[in-house]
Amino acid sequence: MAVSSVAFIEPSPHDFLIGLVGVACLAAGVKIERPIALMFLLLLIWNVGGLMALLNVPGKELTIQYTATSIYLFLAAVIFACLFSRNTMSRLTTMRSAYIASAVFTALLGIAGYFHAFPHAYDLFTQNDRAMGTFKDPNVYAPYLIWPALFIMSRMVLNRIRLLDIILLGILLVGLLLSFSRAAWMLFVFATVVSFAIFIVTAPTPRARFRIVSLCLVGLFALLALIAVLLSLHSVMQMFEIRAHAIQDYDVGQGGRFRLQELAVAALLKFPNGMGPFEFSRIHGLQQHNVYLQGFLVYGWIGGMAYILTVLSTLWVGFRSVFTPTPWQPYLVTAFAAFTGNVLEGAVIDTDHWRHFFLLMGIVWGLYVATNRYRRDIRIRAAVAG
Repeated sequence: MAVSSVAFIEPSPHDFLIGLVGVACLAAGVKIERPIALMFLLLLIWNVGGLMALLNVPGKELTIQYTATSIYLFLAAVIFACLFSRNTMSRLTTMRSAYIASAVFTALLGIAGYFHAFPHAYDLFTQNDRAMGTFKDPNVYAPYLIWPALFIMSRMVLNRIRLLDIILLGILLVGLLLSFSRAAWMLFVFATVVSFAIFIVTAPTPRARFRIVSLCLVGLFALLALIAVLLSLHSVMQMFEIRAHAIQDYDVGQGGRFRLQELAVAALLKFPNGMGPFEFSRIHGLQQHNVYLQGFLVYGWIGGMAYILTVLSTLWVGFRSVFTPTPWQPYLVTAFAAFTGNVLEGAVIDTDHWRHFFLLMGIVWGLYVATNRYRRDIRIRAAVAG
């Protein structure tokens, strides 16, 4: 997790290390719990569809690499789910610390690049006047920062406010804002509202509920003050005015995003086995920027349906678990909220190769299993005590 933000090369160090984690899981006898088997099966069908679609584009190196990445992410999600279903808190703590460190690291580089903090920083860590840190694209970099920001906020509201958390959160939020990713901004707002709505509903006492509401209001004013300070800088204000429009030039017109999505719907009806990776963009010049259309275009009808069922089942098991008070509830609530936001963002961008998306999926499934076990243990103890 500490190198998960290093995404400007493929395969990345994170990819190799996840392979080592998988080997370690096999050596340690880590088991796939029965509920996780459903996720495993759906993701397996998704990838089988992708392999079948490769028959349309035989012998192309990039298409093989694309399919291999899908298989790797499928296995990574299953590995995370299995890991977090047992020894839950110790493994979550390790993941959290490393993820936050990695996110702060890439946010600092994105900020440094945006403000030309050192020679070549701008060229390395920004794209089109937008911070992107150690990612290839600001639109992937920005969503990566959201779960650690959510978790730090939840820790401040539910436990205590520490100076270190204020500093870390400030870095992440500045890095997020300087990405100028409209979808990521909306994702952050949505995930924050979902997270703290659940925390308010599940608060154990009226006093705890009042504390959450009060600190949320204080945090909102602090966030608005931070935005106001950043917007006082001319370069930030200028870029914000450009990006704040809901519809951009590349969204409309003959070659715009929405037109491409219309063409994608027509294409998926013609290719039940899928077109294969990159074929739609080769024919039409650009991607359709919709992960659900991507699921059908690249993985065929079977793979596309399996992907949608994977997403829906993850939302369902997450929703069934987030309201149960457990030691890991803040992890589950924030992961569920961030995952849900990513699901919505998938309507305007392709998220099927986002590493943090599959991490969040693994967290939700792993903690669903752990929560079910926790509930069962409570019932058993109550029955014994009775």
